[in-house]
Amino acid sequence: MRVTIKDIAKRAGVSKTTVSFALNDPERISAETRDRVLAIVAEMGYVPDPVARALTTGRHGAIGLLLPQPIHEALANPYLCEIVRGIGETCEERGLALTMLPPVRGALIEAARRAAVDALLTIGVGPGTEVAELLRKRHLPFVAIDGLAADNMVNVGIDDEAAAYELMRHILDLGHERIAILALMPEVCAAPASCFSRVCELRLAGFSRAFAERGRALDAPEIRVVPVEGSLEGGRRATLACLESGDRAAMPTAIVAMADAAALGAYAACRSLGISVPADMSIAGFDDIPQASLLDPPLTTIRQPGSEKGAKAAALALALLAGDAVSHLVLRAELVVRGSTAAPRSGPLQAPPVAPRLQ
Repeated sequence: MRVTIKDIAKRAGVSKTTVSFALNDPERISAETRDRVLAIVAEMGYVPDPVARALTTGRHGAIGLLLPQPIHEALANPYLCEIVRGIGETCEERGLALTMLPPVRGALIEAARRAAVDALLTIGVGPGTEVAELLRKRHLPFVAIDGLAADNMVNVGIDDEAAAYELMRHILDLGHERIAILALMPEVCAAPASCFSRVCELRLAGFSRAFAERGRALDAPEIRVVPVEGSLEGGRRATLACLESGDRAAMPTAIVAMADAAALGAYAACRSLGISVPADMSIAGFDDIPQASLLDPPLTTIRQPGSEKGAKAAALALALLAGDAVSHLVLRAELVVRGSTAAPRSGPLQAPPVAPRLQ
């Protein structure tokens, strides 16, 4: 038979409220009473019912992370894993659980509606979106990561436009003119009209500014913008599609990926085609995931603090939960130049690339 709080209270000779304090808010009773009640809890093998506990305390003891993709896809992205690591560190420090909330049947809004958490973190969600409005109606504290700063929504991120500008300026300073950009595509759309990525939008603006300084435009014929999933396989497929089509003399000499995971895929595609990095093709990424410095050659990329983003976003969400005033955070990003970028080759590839069949 299940042991209840009433049973514990009867054995300890205290009220049910005192037992609840011992389990959930021990500072409200004496240490002697708390220790006596907890000893009886252990002796009788009492296990709290999490639903009943949430009804009593008004808290779930968990922070939620609203994922833009199914969990198995999201965690294939090393940069997202860094964000999760940072959130997890903050949760561990505060004695809280981390609940990952993937889309329900492809709908992010449904995951937000069902979330049984004390505060929520979102990725790439901006103000005025369906998800943001729902969370506001629920009075659920939430903080956006890589979203959009606004008066009614707190965001933690970097200056994506400035970072992208610096990365493209590096590529252009090397002398590259034919460039393929692997642009992040949105993972989840509430409706076709809402299918855009705020991060992608800002980074394209930074690239465009770098081109404009040299009298060029992002939509010039020698610049290709290719939508890509932020994964190794997405980068591999997009790179093969770029390199197997068109005149070899017009092929890009540089690939700039908006995610290191996609840049890893570009390495794999070039290797399968016998294209040398950086002698034949320069490759640059964005994130500086742990694998970036281990590649051969190491990857030129924008370093952004994924773990710090997650940790600070979680701390801000808990501050909101406590009723504290908080503000947006813009974290530092920096260009890390490594061996994957160099001056462009002097002519077309010596041998035509023969792309393997896309699976």
